[in-house]
Amino acid sequence: MQPPPRLDAFDRKILAILQQDNTTPQRTIGEAVNLSAPAVQRRIKRMTEDGVIRANVAIVDPAAVGQSITLFVEVEVISETAEHIEAAKRAFAATPEIQQCYYVTGEADFILVITVPVMADYEALTRRLFFGNNNVKRFRTFVAMDRVKVGLGVVVEG
Repeated sequence: MQPPPRLDAFDRKILAILQQDNTTPQRTIGEAVNLSAPAVQRRIKRMTEDGVIRANVAIVDPAAVGQSITLFVEVEVISETAEHIEAAKRAFAATPEIQQCYYVTGEADFILVITVPVMADYEALTRRLFFGNNNVKRFRTFVAMDRVKVGLGVVVEG
């Protein structure tokens, strides 16, 4: 495993701005961090190539596109062999309704964040992903009542 890329104070300030709005013009970022726009561009390019910046995406409100139900699901598997775990990771990663999937320690083996339009869609998903999978021992579902804080921002200053 490679050591993480070295980030200086300028890089961290640039990342903080981009995490708030990645459409911020490089000239504006440069003014905020005291660098030229070309220097900001070079740093963003390097951080993208190094994998520090993983993607530039739009964050969509699920309810605005009809995905009004958010669920958190704990999944416990029967066999934790590398082959079975990798198969579960592939299946979860390939499922569009799953926004996030974490392989975790503790009682559960996976924590999933899922969005669906109606509970009937979640029921169909459980039949396909859990009841139809001989390696799923049990799953437990939590339905979100309100989206209090949602994001993938990472603290970069320090």
